[in-house]
Amino acid sequence: MSGSNAREQAIFEITNREATKVGKRKTLDKIWASDVFTLAKMEEALSKKAYKAMKNTMENGAPLDPQVADSVAAALKEWAIAKGADYFSHIFYPLTGFTAEKHDGFILTEPNGKAITEFNGNLLIKGEPDGSSFPNGGIRQTNAARGYTAWDPTSPAYILKTRNGATLCIPSVFISWTGESMDKKTPLLRSNAAMNAAATKVLKKVGERNVAPLNSSCGAEQEYFLVDANFAALRPDLLLTGRTLFGAPSAKGQEFDDHYFGAIAERVLVFMQDVEEKLYRLGIPAKTRHNEVAPAQFEIAPYFEAANVAADHQQMLMTVLKSTAKDHGFLCLLHEKPFAGINGSGKHVNWSVGNATQGNLLDPGDKPNENLNFLLFCGAVIRGVHLYGPLLRAVVASAGNDHRLGANEAPPAILSVYLGSQIEGIFDQIAKGKLDGIDESGLMDLGLSQIIPFTKDAGDRNRTSPFAFTGNRFEFRAVGSEQSVAGSLTAMNTMLADSLNWMADELDKAITGKSNAAIRAGVITVLKKVMEEHGAVVFGGDGYSAEWHKEAVEKRGLKNLPTTADALPALRDDDVVQLFEKAGVLSPVELEARFEVDAEIYLLKIAVEAKLVVSMATTTIYPVATSYLSELAQASSAASELGVEVDTSLAKSIAANINGMMSSVDKLKKAMAKDDFNSVVEHMQFCAGEIRSLMDEVRGYVDALETEVADDFWPLPTYQEMLFIK
Repeated sequence: MSGSNAREQAIFEITNREATKVGKRKTLDKIWASDVFTLAKMEEALSKKAYKAMKNTMENGAPLDPQVADSVAAALKEWAIAKGADYFSHIFYPLTGFTAEKHDGFILTEPNGKAITEFNGNLLIKGEPDGSSFPNGGIRQTNAARGYTAWDPTSPAYILKTRNGATLCIPSVFISWTGESMDKKTPLLRSNAAMNAAATKVLKKVGERNVAPLNSSCGAEQEYFLVDANFAALRPDLLLTGRTLFGAPSAKGQEFDDHYFGAIAERVLVFMQDVEEKLYRLGIPAKTRHNEVAPAQFEIAPYFEAANVAADHQQMLMTVLKSTAKDHGFLCLLHEKPFAGINGSGKHVNWSVGNATQGNLLDPGDKPNENLNFLLFCGAVIRGVHLYGPLLRAVVASAGNDHRLGANEAPPAILSVYLGSQIEGIFDQIAKGKLDGIDESGLMDLGLSQIIPFTKDAGDRNRTSPFAFTGNRFEFRAVGSEQSVAGSLTAMNTMLADSLNWMADELDKAITGKSNAAIRAGVITVLKKVMEEHGAVVFGGDGYSAEWHKEAVEKRGLKNLPTTADALPALRDDDVVQLFEKAGVLSPVELEARFEVDAEIYLLKIAVEAKLVVSMATTTIYPVATSYLSELAQASSAASELGVEVDTSLAKSIAANINGMMSSVDKLKKAMAKDDFNSVVEHMQFCAGEIRSLMDEVRGYVDALETEVADDFWPLPTYQEMLFIK
């Protein structure tokens, strides 16, 4: 079947597809967390002593007696088998950023030939996958391959169901035999512990006596694209890289803003409802769904949860999106920029800190100028982002995210903090050594009797800010849609811990008495120092503007790190190494391993894309374009024999684009052969500059040919088809 016929067949299959049959949906109370071993289920299955111990561990991070693990294992096995599971798996999150699992059966053979089910505390506590086959940055080698998974009791076990069965999944950390972290979860747990210790210290300095354990929280908005699987099967670039390496813009894109929050197509809505039911069974609180800005782009946003659980749930959510899409005849694209010329996808991480006694410490309340806890924690964030902005950029660096950061759909690669007019006004006052009144938010009254007036938020939203305060949390908008949120949460928790520890020391010097007035004066003194030294990072204007980029770098001393090659070396900065080591979150060896792994993944992704550009241009586009050029030449020759003059400008343009494409392909192949680099950083810079620009050069010619070659010759599904045919 020719490429064009395959496209026609794909369109036929899509437009004649039978609607997915939808059964009666069960109510939320019937399915919520039905496949999760929750505290409520533990209370039914465990002894009072074991349940109390598990509850204390899950809620407060208390140590767990190994004997309790035996009780939990027995209860887990009975529950899982009753749910249809005959295998269990330690689920872990290696440095690939994806989810990994090894399945083991609940089976043990006996000498008499019988087989029994077995699962005990030892099996629950520890697993042993190969430690050298995952990216590890040199921590493990093939001749020293032992690695361990270890149960994380603070994240509940769950049942993952497929059409072929069910598996008990046990969230776990992944470490080497020598004890180094080789995963995303371990440093996140450590960073939360460091933040808790520092936050507790600061709260007690300002007079708080009853301070419950603190935890960071996360609500991550997930953007994604859906493309029909029939089209995706005809696009090697989508299948292998997650994005289109070629593709001329559709005549209609997103310029009418008609897709954003528009009515959801029935087929897509059925998919969303299926996803949500599966998420609810897994205890994942999907809260919001809608059409995003670009055609074929959508968003799902869960309600906020404890950061560690939220990070696990985010991984599960991505898995459910992809697997459910297949059931509905879609390919779910989580790449940050699947289509050129329209918005890419991010994963906005809403982050806050709080506990059971002081509540959300990033909630300003009705009188933020009097809320010292809020002002201290907000000031700590300002200091952290200013000192460690390059770190925040590094933890969201990837080949995919490079296409998005700094474009008109995403925050720039310069890290700044947006506070909103009211909170920024308070900190402006503090910078002058005083703290008086505040701007009131006021009422929104439209003058329509049927519309009830409501209280406005104290500040506007700034979608151009990478790190924006949004009312009771900060929103880190630079995280890529395909990335784990664990890396950004780890960095934010750790920089917050560092700032809070600094504040604790400064408060010791600034607070001269025990009265409320003395404490308030001391807090203002410390925050004034924060603004004097770190206020340059606060910015409320247009982050996309050229004026801001110039001001940020030249006047404020902020760094602009547009590519992964620019950003990743920040992981090697002395201050970053000391930050993680001092907090006990990552050792220098563990941090260097992350640099090595991220750099390797970046280089591999660029290499795969470059090889595919060469392959598709040479074996797919060139034959089609030359065949069509030959047909035009024959038609022109036949017309000349008849004495008819035919305009040959199209043929000449096609010939020029074919020659330009193949010349660029040749240059790209030669560049790809270069291997004499002095360092991995030099290699990354070469890929970010030379390789990427040559790939774009080839693409320019291919996209031009797509607009010139007859549609019935063109082999690849077009943007118009993929984005608008559902």
